[in-house]
Amino acid sequence: MALIRRTQSPVPARSSEMEWDPFASMRDLMNWDPLRTLAPRIIRTMGELPGAFIPGIDVRETKDAYVVTADLPGFKEQDVTVQVSGNRVTLSGERKMEKVEDTDTWYLCERSQGSFSRTFTLPDDAHMDNAQADLREGVLNLRVPRSGENKPRTIPVQKGGTQASPKA
Repeated sequence: MALIRRTQSPVPARSSEMEWDPFASMRDLMNWDPLRTLAPRIIRTMGELPGAFIPGIDVRETKDAYVVTADLPGFKEQDVTVQVSGNRVTLSGERKMEKVEDTDTWYLCERSQGSFSRTFTLPDDAHMDNAQADLREGVLNLRVPRSGENKPRTIPVQKGGTQASPKA
């Protein structure tokens, strides 16, 4: 007769092991990452979309201007369009695929091609008429000057005097 040693009993030894632990459930919820679950679907969908090129863009406010910076490696000035309408800025462009010969053998293709378009709404104090854009070493810098009209200001609070109470 052979002896079988079991490290874990199929039946819980105590009834407390079968009870619901709300703290364990909360820890499980806090560690749940929905994007980790969806990431394979999102990446697969983006790879199927024509124009899956999405440049990295930063928008920041300085003391005297709004600055939009976009990473556009390999782009030329004629490949990028900057349009302004009201207080909205639209950056768009297209990265075209290199000419491919029938005799070429591809081992890896990770660079994305396609078109992009991004629109940003800037605050009302942006002077779009004076905006300047330049593309240098694959980085687009758009500078939109600000007016001082919408800058926050402090209103002094004065000590209240004696006021006549309203008659009812």
